[in-house]
Amino acid sequence: MKPRDLWSFLPLGFLITVLIETPILLIGLSPRHSLRRRLAAGVWLTACSYPVVILVFPLIFENAPEWVYITVAETFAPVSECALFWAAFGERGKFWSRDAWRDFAIIVIANLASFLIGEAMHAYVRQTR
Repeated sequence: MKPRDLWSFLPLGFLITVLIETPILLIGLSPRHSLRRRLAAGVWLTACSYPVVILVFPLIFENAPEWVYITVAETFAPVSECALFWAAFGERGKFWSRDAWRDFAIIVIANLASFLIGEAMHAYVRQTR
């Protein structure tokens, strides 16, 4: 894809990703997080990782097999989001707590859901063309 195409897709893809991931974060993040923090996380985490996944990695892995791009992108997104979430809201000495790992698991699940739904949407669009 050309950079122009990637930039054109960015706003719609971002919106769809936020609409998929935010409800999962709202329901699943540990109770110690306020509703406001959960909502903010749905937008903020995606805002941090999505541009790299959509704008940077496709260009870096342009000549690589698609599975390489997918593996790197879909590992980067949840790992970076977990790290950002911990840096912003983690409590010193509680990294191994049940709540922290629940939050990490939910962030991974939200990313997996958006990836799978995105792949299904992409397959549908390819099929209808």
